[in-house]
Amino acid sequence: MSKPTQQSSSSTGRVREHFREKAFSFDQLYDEEHALQRKLRPGLFERRELALAVAREYDAPSVLDVGGGSARVGELALEQGASRYVDVDLSDTMLELARARLERFGDRVELVQGDFLTTTVDGTFDVAFMLGYFDYIEDAPAHLRRVAELTTGSVVASFPRWTWTKGPIRKLRYQVINNCPIFDYTEDGLRRIFEDAGFRPQIRSGGSGFLVRAYRTPSA
Repeated sequence: MSKPTQQSSSSTGRVREHFREKAFSFDQLYDEEHALQRKLRPGLFERRELALAVAREYDAPSVLDVGGGSARVGELALEQGASRYVDVDLSDTMLELARARLERFGDRVELVQGDFLTTTVDGTFDVAFMLGYFDYIEDAPAHLRRVAELTTGSVVASFPRWTWTKGPIRKLRYQVINNCPIFDYTEDGLRRIFEDAGFRPQIRSGGSGFLVRAYRTPSA
């Protein structure tokens, strides 16, 4: 059984409330049946496809989805053969959507509500997804160290970066209007915090963010 390693930041409550209120609208962003979503937000589908491709590299993988929300990606991972799927999320509303979506997979699924830093998660995992998660995380190094304790194989994670076209709008929308913290990253900074946590990262840069596939280093 893995034990929590560090207390959460004070911004956690603000993030929790935001996703309680916005659960349905966030879930709809990942609706692949809507061509408009694919056109307007290609990055969402690019990171989903990378996550699923990495999961397919393992035979019946165990998958940890940190901030997995309504489990849109988790559902696809289970359909392609994941033996275990654990979704850890702050929002009870998001997890209710996940519960309805994943009911057919029975005991292969575990839904855990809580702060990832302080919530007990049993066992270890072949793959961890952290998609759209670090947008709202004040202490990214602590969360990467935590996932390193639980992952024996690979991590797929996405990170936003500041751009003058989207950055001010995101800050206004999240921090000012919705009282939800939002953070940005640099490629050099990401490489450093992944390596410090015991991962070897491969970083893709594009659009308004970064997509990272990271492996546990042999000494980790």
